Amino acid sequence: MKLKNLRKKIRRLEKRLQEGPKKLARLKQRLQAAEAAKAMKAARKSAARAAAARPPAKKPSTVKKPKKKLNLSPERRAQLSAAMKARWAAKRVAEANAKSDSAGQDSAQRPPPHPPENRSDGA
Repeated sequence: MKLKNLRKKIRRLEKRLQEGPKKLARLKQRLQAAEAAKAMKAARKSAARAAAARPPAKKPSTVKKPKKKLNLSPERRAQLSAAMKARWAAKRVAEANAKSDSAGQDSAQRPPPHPPENRSDGA
């Protein structure tokens, strides 16, 4: 056997021996992770069975906090009221148009309705 080929075979063998422990360690780590996952699954399953076997405990009734009253000035209250009424009116108009459009009328001839702008704050 030639010296060059012999060196090559020795180099390959050394490389395989070096890779062997790494591969073995990686496989052992995978096995350990799989065992841990299996144990966790079994623990979860047994806990679920135990919870299902127990009668459901009564939940303490939670007392809801009363709604906090908004301290609005009469002007702001009127402003909000007008804005909400305008929004509701626009919604009613849109629903009416949707119903009439679905009834078969040609909607291309009519321009879309504009909601009334009664808000004084400009928003």
